[in-house]
Amino acid sequence: MTKVAITGGIGTGKSYVCALLRKHGIQVYDCDAGAKRLMRSSMTIRRQLCQLVGEEVYQNGILQKQVLASFLLQSHEHALAIDEIVHPAVARDFESSGMDWIESAIFFDSGFWQRVSVDKVVCVTAPLEVRLHRIMERDHITREKAMAWVQRQWPQEDVVAHSDFEIVNDGQCDLEEQIDLLLKTIYKK
Repeated sequence: MTKVAITGGIGTGKSYVCALLRKHGIQVYDCDAGAKRLMRSSMTIRRQLCQLVGEEVYQNGILQKQVLASFLLQSHEHALAIDEIVHPAVARDFESSGMDWIESAIFFDSGFWQRVSVDKVVCVTAPLEVRLHRIMERDHITREKAMAWVQRQWPQEDVVAHSDFEIVNDGQCDLEEQIDLLLKTIYKK
């Protein structure tokens, strides 16, 4: 089977595109969900995050997302250090999942593409204002915080340049039509 990565910046609607792919019978491994599950369940990850961030990153055994996010946003080096703890475990989890599709927001910018083997990369895109609106609505945060998350990731045009396919999720382009074309191209139907 062909291995495919779905990527794209925060707020582009990757999860929605993956939900549409599921309607076509395609199981997609969700890196964010995998990372969250592993950060809750892996004692190795928990120990390493406590050493890196501080004991306050877990309270009563529960990951404190705001503490982790605050540390992560302080610097690029902090983000890389967290990635070095979490990403190898997520890559192993995907490889053992039996799934051929993987969703990773930071597939290129985090170097995750070097941890898993895929044949094709699909980038989901949306205009900046659409992305900011989606992030603010979903996370109930300010425009400034939403922009900080967007700016932490690679520019959208760079991700598109490194991808094999682009799906435009701007609320106007027909997603089903784009997905049908994608699947026909990938599976040569």
